[in-house]
Amino acid sequence: MKLMIKRLCILGCCLTLAACGSVKVEDYAEKKPEMVVQDFFKGELVAHGILKDRGGKVIRHFNATISASWKDGIGILDENFVFDDGEKQQRVWTLAPGNQGEYIGTANDVVGESKLAVSGNSVFLRYTLRIPYDDGTIDVDVDDRMYLVTERVLLNESSMTKWGVEVGQLTLVIMKID
Repeated sequence: MKLMIKRLCILGCCLTLAACGSVKVEDYAEKKPEMVVQDFFKGELVAHGILKDRGGKVIRHFNATISASWKDGIGILDENFVFDDGEKQQRVWTLAPGNQGEYIGTANDVVGESKLAVSGNSVFLRYTLRIPYDDGTIDVDVDDRMYLVTERVLLNESSMTKWGVEVGQLTLVIMKID
């Protein structure tokens, strides 16, 4: 019994330390170039990325085109993915202004709404993605972190979890082409 209590205390301490050390988008407030969502996600963009399993092995790679436009403060990002095995996917994001410079994002394969938080050169986005799995679908939580490294290049790293356990990682670069 003492050993179990000791293990629970250690686990509790580890979880507390992990929570204290989590990175916030505000940590990048002074970083340049400044990310202006309506400027970067406007026109034609391309993306190239890899998907890793929970062990870190690259299991897929992809290329995508993104057509982005804005009307009356509402953004539409039409993303078309082509994976190395020939699979094609489309995700259409709608971005609406929220509170304090945030955006509210919705998409065809995203469960509910997500908040896009912007600060300095960074954009953080959390959402639940519904993906094809076997003969049905499965929902995974995605923690997207994007960093503008030049006026035309955005690096994106995502962690995907299910029930709090990491099941995959996504890394991609998004580039403006016009």
